[in-house]
Amino acid sequence: MTREPVFDVLTGLVRAIFWAQGLKIHIVGGEHIPRTGGAVLAVNHTAYLDFMEVGLVGRESGRNVRYMMKAELEHGIVGWLMKQCKAIGVDRTAGAESYARAVTALREGEIVVVYPEATISRSFELKEFKSGAARMAIEAAVPIVPMTIWGAQRVWTKDIPKQLGRHNFPIHIQVGDPIAPVDHADDLTAALRSSMEKLLDAAQRDYDMPPGARWVPARLGGTAPTLEQAKVLEREEMERRAAAKARRAQG
Repeated sequence: MTREPVFDVLTGLVRAIFWAQGLKIHIVGGEHIPRTGGAVLAVNHTAYLDFMEVGLVGRESGRNVRYMMKAELEHGIVGWLMKQCKAIGVDRTAGAESYARAVTALREGEIVVVYPEATISRSFELKEFKSGAARMAIEAAVPIVPMTIWGAQRVWTKDIPKQLGRHNFPIHIQVGDPIAPVDHADDLTAALRSSMEKLLDAAQRDYDMPPGARWVPARLGGTAPTLEQAKVLEREEMERRAAAKARRAQG
């Protein structure tokens, strides 16, 4: 692994945070992360900070992953950090350019992290998948590596109070077999989702989930919103954001 001083420092900081919180990280299937060459690393999204676990999995396999981050962050200290860590800025008004940058990184042998659900799942179930991960893999001729994280939502997620102190939460991570980019994007996306459903089930299987807990899916006896209820909450959030943006534009 090529030395990247800023990435090294940030990784050390992440490890210190995990130690301070007492997080118990359990990784299964880390050997599926390619040691060389490009790959799309497709991950479920349940928490604000789950990118930290993604980075740790990469480092445990001797790789520095490349994140796709909002282009509006590309300024100041965050912008400098993004540049040093080879993050890929995503501008929703110029999606083709961001997509092309990701494909170029894949062709250059990088591991690019993609959240197929795009946004955090309030239900903690897998939401509908976008096809971007599959399209990138096909165009760059690299595999997709499916990965699921379970337990990170207990630390910090939408609609639930943060738990940033020392709590000793277990975090279960499952990494699946790489999926070759041989199918149509829709077929590849379906195969990816099927794989991630199995990985998520495996990550949840031996995890202690108290009945009625807010961070536990309704399907498993918790009080998290169902997928349909979560869709309503997400739509309401988007409407509030749009209204706030309109008010700002009007001064």
